[in-house]
Amino acid sequence: MAGNRSLFAKLSDFSELVMFRHSVFSLPFIFIAMIISSYHINSTGWFGWRLFFLGLIAAVSARNFAMGVNRYLDRDIDALNPRTKSRPSVDGRVSTSQMILFITINAAIFVLTAYFINPLAFKLSMPILIILAGYTLFKRFSAAAHMILGVSLGLAPIAGVVAVEGRITLWSIYLALGVMFWVAGFDLLYSLQDMEFDKQNGLHSIPSRFGSEKTMFIAKVFHILAILLWAAFVESAALGMWAWVAVFISALMLSYEHYLVNKDFTKIDKAFFTVNGYLGFIFIFFIILDVVF
Repeated sequence: MAGNRSLFAKLSDFSELVMFRHSVFSLPFIFIAMIISSYHINSTGWFGWRLFFLGLIAAVSARNFAMGVNRYLDRDIDALNPRTKSRPSVDGRVSTSQMILFITINAAIFVLTAYFINPLAFKLSMPILIILAGYTLFKRFSAAAHMILGVSLGLAPIAGVVAVEGRITLWSIYLALGVMFWVAGFDLLYSLQDMEFDKQNGLHSIPSRFGSEKTMFIAKVFHILAILLWAAFVESAALGMWAWVAVFISALMLSYEHYLVNKDFTKIDKAFFTVNGYLGFIFIFFIILDVVF
């Protein structure tokens, strides 16, 4: 029993390390791309159980790799920040050797999964891992790190269409760019919590460079661009009414997110986790309705 408890505790530590519950941000958009690709091919929107499980494994392993690299490289910074000093990578619950092993295993799983998907997915697997690892390094010398994070999650719909069609389509680029600006926008708002810490420790971020008011304005611009790009996605993919409803509701949700943050900085966590967590699932729900009906 003690051994089982120890195993469960270690699994819990790794789940906390990579913040596994945040996978909800990118997962829906991978499957949105796969659904639309399949709909264009066979008019059903279903891509089969094989691709479903391969896509799920690729998405989870890629995110685990990215978060593992982030926690490994940031452990010195996280140890100084009151908000992050209790992370498993800092307090010793997950050792550096365990993190390196975790990173290596997930990278191998991602590349191997891409190999079984199709040749283009396999060719893109290593460049994707390099981009995913880039966010942590970027924030040490450039405020553009928010965009790198956006690009990292924006790769999700590109990966989805590549998995089904073995090519990159125009509509998937619009969808990916929308995800990129959506993620970069909410990362700006989330980064407001660390604005003073970043200034004191020489870290590069838009909040530490431009202040809270300009950051919130830039985040609004990013989210407006996200909505416009998602509208271009719907038009380019020749989708119907329910897809437009998805874009409209997304616009309302992002507006509510900004309302929460403008009203009270302490609501950043609610805006970040609740609003953005639901957005992807609501989006895919209406895309499924659009394909089915």
